[in-house]
Amino acid sequence: MPQVTRERTVSAPAETVWRVVSDPYAFARWWPHVVRVEEVTDHAWTKVLRTPSGKTVRADFTRTEIEPERRVAWRLELEESPFERIFSSAVTEVELLSGDGDTTRVAITSTEKLRRGRFRVGGGFIVGRAARRRLDEALAGLERAVGGP
Repeated sequence: MPQVTRERTVSAPAETVWRVVSDPYAFARWWPHVVRVEEVTDHAWTKVLRTPSGKTVRADFTRTEIEPERRVAWRLELEESPFERIFSSAVTEVELLSGDGDTTRVAITSTEKLRRGRFRVGGGFIVGRAARRRLDEALAGLERAVGGP
């Protein structure tokens, strides 16, 4: 089960960072490949993602945990999704670790469990590498979204 955590200090107060990471509508501002977010409720939303080939893919998410101004987690709803044949679970967590008023240390953890079968053999390495790249892009996007360099 590939679990990847990436951390970064962003140039914004924790309150500003929290407003972005806890608002599903803000994903289009900072999360990689998100074109827009639809059907937002208190606990669920749909991300519309653009693939490298230019196609759009819908992905449904459910918030699983929230500790205001500290951490938020969500899971990808796999049933009847394009990701169902690859993953048996996929959870992402964003945690605000510390801050000094002007900066905030942020950690994003992706835990993705592969389905049994052909994706399990060697797939963990590939999924882990893709997760590292995605989380690094998300942290860079978050820095831009909160007004950092």
